[in-house]
Amino acid sequence: MNGDRVGDEVRAALSVADDAGASPSERTEMLMEIAMGLQQRPKNPEQIAAAVFLYDRALALCPEDQRLLDARIMARKGTALLVLPEGGTLALQQAREAFEAAIPHFTDFGRPEELAETEMNLGLAIQNLAGQHKARITDAISAYQRALRTFDKLRFPKEFAIVQNNVATAFLSMPFTDSRAKMREALAVQAFEEGLKVVNLIDHPTEYAMLQNNLGNALQYASSSRTLENNLRALDAYDEALKVRSRETMPLEFANTIANKANCVWNLPDDPEHPERGNRVNLLLAQQYYQECRTIFSRSGEAEKSRFVAEACDQIGRELLAVAPTNGTGAHAQTG
Repeated sequence: MNGDRVGDEVRAALSVADDAGASPSERTEMLMEIAMGLQQRPKNPEQIAAAVFLYDRALALCPEDQRLLDARIMARKGTALLVLPEGGTLALQQAREAFEAAIPHFTDFGRPEELAETEMNLGLAIQNLAGQHKARITDAISAYQRALRTFDKLRFPKEFAIVQNNVATAFLSMPFTDSRAKMREALAVQAFEEGLKVVNLIDHPTEYAMLQNNLGNALQYASSSRTLENNLRALDAYDEALKVRSRETMPLEFANTIANKANCVWNLPDDPEHPERGNRVNLLLAQQYYQECRTIFSRSGEAEKSRFVAEACDQIGRELLAVAPTNGTGAHAQTG
């Protein structure tokens, strides 16, 4: 049924493209608008593929002298390719090409924010390709830095925060085998913190939670001599993220954050001032978090994540068998 509905929408769009009563520019813009409608909040994967198809038809119809319109269609096509289900490397490469084709026309004819948005999306395409060893992560960082020329913290706080998050994750994705690894970790933490300076829990809850969650991960896994301090800071960041990511409204995001929190708690002593006393309470707490997020992952079809947390629970169970129980443990006093 969904496929039939998408087919009807595409046929209706193509009839618009063949409307002899409209100019080529008007027909091109109508095709673009219909494709954008399919792309926004899609209910099934076919709508994204249909949007890409209509963007291509719009590009074929676009008059040669309408370079700004052409650039806008290319940029939109690129964003659709970025989220094309099972598009793989080919879709990412096509997205990169679309953004790179649009950028010169935005430079010459577009608004600064259009150019900055396209640079940001180009960085995202390159970053994903770099994860598949098909591009250089430094090129992604360069694209993000160009986007920040326009997306500054005063005029575009939300976009500034998103780009800072992307810059940070790009730094963290680089190999940690050379002498500059610690510097990149520090730069990543700094980028997350810069983003958090301009977004807040009330006005930008989604971005705030994303940055706090990712800051927690950066702190938790930093190769620093201040492991305990970093882990305690990471817990604070996760708790901030959980003010937005509730089980009721954002179950998968909630599960991801409590899984991260479980990883962190697992390695913390119950009493930071007396680490020799062990961490039985925190082992039990980590196990509780893992069990909770495992249920959510299983119900959501996240088989790989569910398997990971199941293995973690088993490992904690083995560790608990090796730890002598303590009297009056206060696991219930620790909050998630």
